[in-house]
Amino acid sequence: MNFIKKLGLSNALMLALCALIIVVAEYMFLSGDEIPAIFIGLWAPTLLLVAIFIKQIKNER
Repeated sequence: MNFIKKLGLSNALMLALCALIIVVAEYMFLSGDEIPAIFIGLWAPTLLLVAIFIKQIKNER
């Protein structure tokens, strides 16, 4: 619980969502859906980059 307070609830939820996306993409890839799995697997770094961008904008203000 201390980790979530230190990280922030929105950042913790974003990291959990990215981890879930990676797990789903791995499952799809191993079950034989390679192309959709790669597409879905690319969502995680995109979401992390958006979160970093929003945090930078917030820190500049």
